[in-house]
Amino acid sequence: MTRDMSQSMTPAGPAGRGGALDALRFMAALLIVLYHFGTEAPVALEALHPVFARGYLATDFFLILSGFVLGRAYGAQILGGRVGLFSFLQKRLARIWPGQLVVLAGLAIVVAAATAVGFHPDNPENFTASAMLMQVLMVQAWGIEGGGGWNHQSWSLSALLVCYAAFPLAWMWISRLKSTSALLSLGLLSVIIGDLLCVALLNHPIYDLSFHLGVVRAAPLFLLGICIARVVEQGRPSVLLARIMAVLSLLVLALLQVAGRFDLPSIVAIAAIVMSFGRLPVARPSSIVEQGAKLSFALFITHSLTGLIWFGALGAVREGVGLPVWLDWTIWAASIPAALVAAALFHRLIDAPIQKWLTPRLKGRVRAEAPETPLIPANAGTRISSIKG
Repeated sequence: MTRDMSQSMTPAGPAGRGGALDALRFMAALLIVLYHFGTEAPVALEALHPVFARGYLATDFFLILSGFVLGRAYGAQILGGRVGLFSFLQKRLARIWPGQLVVLAGLAIVVAAATAVGFHPDNPENFTASAMLMQVLMVQAWGIEGGGGWNHQSWSLSALLVCYAAFPLAWMWISRLKSTSALLSLGLLSVIIGDLLCVALLNHPIYDLSFHLGVVRAAPLFLLGICIARVVEQGRPSVLLARIMAVLSLLVLALLQVAGRFDLPSIVAIAAIVMSFGRLPVARPSSIVEQGAKLSFALFITHSLTGLIWFGALGAVREGVGLPVWLDWTIWAASIPAALVAAALFHRLIDAPIQKWLTPRLKGRVRAEAPETPLIPANAGTRISSIKG
């Protein structure tokens, strides 16, 4: 106990890979896919149980985790003046923009090819030229309507770009705070006040905002993640307390989902999960878990393209010949491993080679390599766009 208490008073070392946070990252990315694909099941999953309609909590997890990861990876370099704003933004943009452009190109090709042979989108409003342009420029979450559809979940990347721009200044500011209670209060109050303002001014809680207001949703959660990173950087909580918190926060989050929709308590539980697992040292790194975490970005960025093709074909079969219920469910269920295979191919053949080519060419190169940007699902009720004849 004495040794554990002493650990709580010393700064935490760099976050390790292949541990519990990486495992949670992959599981959350998988839940995002299930959340989006669930609307295309023979019976929408949320009709089977309301818990399937709360995939937006995976969004909140990744937004908090994004702030936490960047704080742990770049915080010391920001304070030491070794990373400038331009070089930091350059690196983060290079990490997410190429993948977005490749997927958008794939979506455009699929829609154009299907239209040319007589198959048309069942929701053409999701495939407008203006939305494509906004997503190419990654501005669809900056307060201007009309940027939905196509790679719809990429609104979170658009929102995070604004958070990235604010990160260096935010980190320098909160680094003046030493008190754990002050840091956690700042993070949680930003979420609570943000939610109250959204309800008062926009008539929607912060978790249900339209995609074009993604920055409003992302900023408080990202700040909460930064605050948690600062707490962990100072060696708090103790490892023993972190272990206890990890178990209890997972249990509380699961019970809350069974009980009903309790967004704010769920956010508190998610924050506790990130803080506790982020504090625990990685005693036995797993290469499989690390690879799964690296795959999470590819899974996030590509699953709309996989879903468009898979469910477009499935919809055509359903209308043309009909399917027995068991076969319909089987084909739908196969979409999950299909998304994993597509993500693995994208990561290995496209994303990783692009990043390998870009890294030495970036000016103001940042030495420390941050874990890959995690991402985020759309709001409840979003359907995967499909093409039908």
